[in-house]
Amino acid sequence: MLKTFTKTPHLKPVTKWVGGKRQLLKELTALLPAEYNRYFEPFVGGGALLFDLAPQTAVINDLNPELMNLYQVIKDTPDQLIACLEQHQLHNSKDYYLELRSADRDGRIDQFSMVERAARFVYMLKVDFNGIYRVNSKGQFNVPYGRYVHPKIADRENIITVHQFFKEQQITLLNSDFATACETATAHDLVYFDPPYIPLTETANFTSYTKDGFGMADQLRLRDLFFDLKQRGVQVMLSNSDTPVTRKLYQSATIHTVSASRAINSVGSKRGKVGEVIITSYDHS
Repeated sequence: MLKTFTKTPHLKPVTKWVGGKRQLLKELTALLPAEYNRYFEPFVGGGALLFDLAPQTAVINDLNPELMNLYQVIKDTPDQLIACLEQHQLHNSKDYYLELRSADRDGRIDQFSMVERAARFVYMLKVDFNGIYRVNSKGQFNVPYGRYVHPKIADRENIITVHQFFKEQQITLLNSDFATACETATAHDLVYFDPPYIPLTETANFTSYTKDGFGMADQLRLRDLFFDLKQRGVQVMLSNSDTPVTRKLYQSATIHTVSASRAINSVGSKRGKVGEVIITSYDHS
């Protein structure tokens, strides 16, 4: 029998994530199917919807190895992570940040433990410009230092809460391709896709989500997987930008229009509300 899940209070993302879905949680949850079995999120990112739903059984995945290493560390050794983050909190400055950022250029990062890598990842996203994760073609983090007065780098309470969620529920962590991440999805499961978005204009570039990027060939693969999962009886929900290309790709699905504030454009006048869509393989009434 299908079951719905009760929410765990006070669960929230442990790291900043550009394009995160915290501001659209009301719209997303309103469009969820009434019932589902397992929950799959192949582009988990900051995990806003995952933590809001707090499912009993889930498969979460991301192609970003640093992000998935963070979640594994939170699951296995949260106290060590907190201790390391407290050191970063104590020494936080622009010079300290730039020195730690350079670890993926001078080879030091190869000697880092899983905990040290996870703490570096959280720290940089807490204090860098706009909380952006961006790497160059060599896989080197290249975002400048931000201008935060008192950033909360070591959030002990939330890290422990997420740790308990990972340990007490059946949460599988993967670092693979999005298609691989939902291979085991079956009828009545729920898959939520939140991929890197299709550019709003022809001249816009996809965010360098990984050093390999995420282009139109990947968007077409994702579209095909969306409809393949639907044919298998899996319930699918997907977020993307509201563009003619998006609407053409998913014209036979159910498309819901929403708007969200995005502040990653370097030109201040181009920041603000932008059109997005939530696409479902099922009708929602």
